Amino acid sequence: MTYDALIPVIRRLALEAGDTIMKIYEADDFDVKVKSDASPVTEADEAADALISAGLRAAFPDILLVTEEQAASHTQKGDTFLIVDPLDGTKEFINRRGDFTVNIALVENGVPTRGVVYAPARGRMFYTQTDGQTVEETGALDKAQAGAVTPISVSEPDNSALLVVASKSHRDQATDDYINKYQVQDSKSAGSSLKFCLVATGEADIYPRVGRTMEWDTAAGHAVLAGAGGKVVRFDNHEPLTYGKDGYANPFFIAYAPGVDLKEA
Repeated sequence: MTYDALIPVIRRLALEAGDTIMKIYEADDFDVKVKSDASPVTEADEAADALISAGLRAAFPDILLVTEEQAASHTQKGDTFLIVDPLDGTKEFINRRGDFTVNIALVENGVPTRGVVYAPARGRMFYTQTDGQTVEETGALDKAQAGAVTPISVSEPDNSALLVVASKSHRDQATDDYINKYQVQDSKSAGSSLKFCLVATGEADIYPRVGRTMEWDTAAGHAVLAGAGGKVVRFDNHEPLTYGKDGYANPFFIAYAPGVDLKEA
């Protein structure tokens, strides 16, 4: 598999999954179930997962696929794998707040190297090109062919007036305590992996996550941010956040523009 082959496929699948999700989102009602870990799952999660999984397996049958909605995939291991969260921000979806995303990423040797994040209700799509540079597509989002794109890059932050983004559905006192270590000009809330994208575009300087996440929640956003010059590190020791961990569970982490003067946990 080459990056030239990968990028058009994951871009198209993200758009197709977005259409599937929006049809359900715009319906009068939709089914919501509770998974074994007490998190919600909707028919949109399951439909988008089926579409993306089928597309990836058809295009790249030899690459390991790990996806949130298929528990059997969570025990598989490999140095190179595709990882999918078909609908990140399910609570945002259920509450019809719009901040939900489709996420597909390639991980190589513990690092998310390429990825796509698509927010269908916001009409925003971010992905890494074959050369690793992250762009936001600003055209018509045609499935057959990429439209106009704008290269994006992280901010040059002012540490006396930082722009912070934090979780909309999972913000807590521990998060606020950490944010209060910084001189903050503005703090905003956003759902799903869009927070990584806001740091990638320079709309925010730092996104701390003091709470549970899984690798499929973060891999595509991590790839998008890295391709825009950003970094994602562990909260406890500021070492790079790696992927392919046992159970695919993440520690707490910080995503940021490199000019931010990181504070200790």
